[in-house]
Amino acid sequence: MRLALYEPDIPQNAGSLMRLGACLGVGLDIIEPCGFLLSDRNFRRAGMDYLKSADIRRHESWTRFQDGLKAPAREGGPNKQRLILLSTRGDMAYTDFTFAPDDTLLVGRESAGVPRDVHDAADARLVIPLRPGLRSLNVAQAAAMVLGEALRQTGSCPKE
Repeated sequence: MRLALYEPDIPQNAGSLMRLGACLGVGLDIIEPCGFLLSDRNFRRAGMDYLKSADIRRHESWTRFQDGLKAPAREGGPNKQRLILLSTRGDMAYTDFTFAPDDTLLVGRESAGVPRDVHDAADARLVIPLRPGLRSLNVAQAAAMVLGEALRQTGSCPKE
């Protein structure tokens, strides 16, 4: 299981998600360009000293990230990894979805989500049901909710 951030633009959210990944043993992909420098003080403050424990891969573009998803698995043939987009335009509640251990959960930019081509490239588009009239959750909170469910379903939660 991995968590991917598409062109994040708020360093505190990216730092929080890196900390989440480090604590839960989930790798993190950062798809650039970012709306901040990865050396940003706010980014480091949110990630605290957990950043050195995080499995972080940087991708210089959406195309380079996709190339990595399509790459053959090291063993056993083609990569079976699915790309699961968390979106306010999703067509299925995350609680109704069956996750797999090799899924990559993708979150969009806080200010704009993802463009149509990224939306269309996802294998599934999931939504967090909200009360009527409310638009969205903070991207870090949404990712944490869905990641928690994905880890629970796949039996991939860290053991004490």
